[in-house]
Amino acid sequence: MTEFLNVDGGTIAYEVTGLTGPLVVLAHGMGDSREAYRFLAPALVEAGYRVAAVDLRGHGESSVGWASYTRTAIAGDLIALVRHLGGPAVLVGHSISGGAATIAAAKAPELVTALVELGPFTRKQQIRLGDLRVAAYRRGATHLMGTTILGSTRQWAKYLDVAYPGVKPADWDVRMKQITAMLQEPGRMKVLQAMGKISPVDAGEQLGNVTCPVLIVQGSLDPDWVSPRAEGEAIVADLPAGLGRLKMIDGAGHYPHVQYPQQTLAAILRFLGGVRA
Repeated sequence: MTEFLNVDGGTIAYEVTGLTGPLVVLAHGMGDSREAYRFLAPALVEAGYRVAAVDLRGHGESSVGWASYTRTAIAGDLIALVRHLGGPAVLVGHSISGGAATIAAAKAPELVTALVELGPFTRKQQIRLGDLRVAAYRRGATHLMGTTILGSTRQWAKYLDVAYPGVKPADWDVRMKQITAMLQEPGRMKVLQAMGKISPVDAGEQLGNVTCPVLIVQGSLDPDWVSPRAEGEAIVADLPAGLGRLKMIDGAGHYPHVQYPQQTLAAILRFLGGVRA
């Protein structure tokens, strides 16, 4: 059942499943909704966690028309939700939300027990001309640029096709129709375009201030980086020593939690088991 939280600037939609257990808050990437965790959320509940899946500002059932869509702004929403639900919580963030979760953990350490970042954009990105020689990276970057500049759902669909290399989820066609329909709602494509233009500099500046354990999960075939492993290792290196660890999901693209939910779940549960111990 959808619930709503009023925060400064708008309304955030979320859904809680599981009655007891440690709280886990799931935040999706841009151009998506909490349905991105349709495979992971029930498995976490079965493992004994209380799970809150949130729609980012401007996405899903959350309101549009916000003054800002930065990672810092999203972090404020996550902090407000954790407080509202009686945290502390584990924050799981994908892509842009990985950076937002970093900021939330740095700014409200008493509310965040651990971070899981899936294909996160958490550091300033540097594009080199030689990077465009990598076909998957070039294709993904081209379609992302087309989406951001043109506001095209067709370009976004082409990006997602690249971002899910090889294996597609069984409900791929249905989910693509849902995503396209959401982005055609008034104001929602504008949100995606705005987020696509925002640098993760604010998240990178907070990596050194994180005090909780962090798991970085990268798909080995993620087209958003020439080397997903190198990006993951760089995030771990920018965290305080000993806090971060990296897990690679072989064959996954930018959405390991959707393409390979069992492998992603296993990595998360092992990590959280260590945190609880």
